[in-house]
Amino acid sequence: MRFIDLFAGIGGFRLGMEQAGHECVGWVEWDKFARKSYQAIHDVEGVWNASDIRTVRSTEIPRADCWCFGFPCQDISVAGKQKGFTAGKRSSLFFTVTGLIRDLEEKDRPSYLLIENVKNLLSINGGFDFLKLQIELDEIGYDVEWDVLDSAEVVPQHRERVFIVGHLRGRSTRKIFPIFKGNREVDSRPDTTNTLTTRYGEAQGAGSYLVESKPSQVRQIGNTMNTDYFCGNPQPGRVYDPEGISPTLSTMQGGGQEPKVLVNLQVRKLTPRECWRLQGFPDWAFCRAREAGLSDSQLYKQAGNSVTVPVIKAIAERMELT
Repeated sequence: MRFIDLFAGIGGFRLGMEQAGHECVGWVEWDKFARKSYQAIHDVEGVWNASDIRTVRSTEIPRADCWCFGFPCQDISVAGKQKGFTAGKRSSLFFTVTGLIRDLEEKDRPSYLLIENVKNLLSINGGFDFLKLQIELDEIGYDVEWDVLDSAEVVPQHRERVFIVGHLRGRSTRKIFPIFKGNREVDSRPDTTNTLTTRYGEAQGAGSYLVESKPSQVRQIGNTMNTDYFCGNPQPGRVYDPEGISPTLSTMQGGGQEPKVLVNLQVRKLTPRECWRLQGFPDWAFCRAREAGLSDSQLYKQAGNSVTVPVIKAIAERMELT
């Protein structure tokens, strides 16, 4: 299938979709640092792109079978101001996307929509916002299914996200969910481990990590500092067992917020490369971004903002037109 990568970031959607055999025909991303990484990682020559979704016209967008997007979550996330995606400026960009679809003739609309966001989308504003999302998709012709997937099914990171698939009515599309329940793709790996420090060959690209089908809980084993400095948020000072599961990666914009691990009686923070690995990115992708001149702070932020590549791949492998 041909797909469009919206709010593309560093291209986690794109990598997962391409690993499942689909073709990217366009991408949109406004952040200049994310664009720099995206262009370093992916083959972008001759592929349509734009920087601001708000200035795009529907007639510019190449025809595609699927539009992928994780619209900004700052107004929805528990860590954000929780204005909701109807009142918040960033998260309301969802309606910019549906507006573009409204402007397309039905024959030109994508058969699938693949949408990702934080789990809090289901409950913010008493669930009204999620109901509004479903109504909006229904009005532009899409039946929806959704599921909450934890990245710990395929990488050693506890990261719950809601994934929504829209099926354009009248097209023959395949039901997607459930993905992992009773059918985990790593179950058959005899030497799969549940640690941060053990690799499984080339499973998801060199240096990537996998996790047991029933991962152990996130294990905090201490604190590194007086966390009062962080305004009552103890997260930055927590130390985690490297034989366990990483907590959810955030944008980690400074302040020592990177996850810490205790290795050989020494506390250290996860490196940017390790954070990219926790999102399922192969080492070659990280190296290309690093060589493009991205700072550690940007590399941490980009990992925290990304989707988990193997989760996207698992979904994309089930997407087909019948």
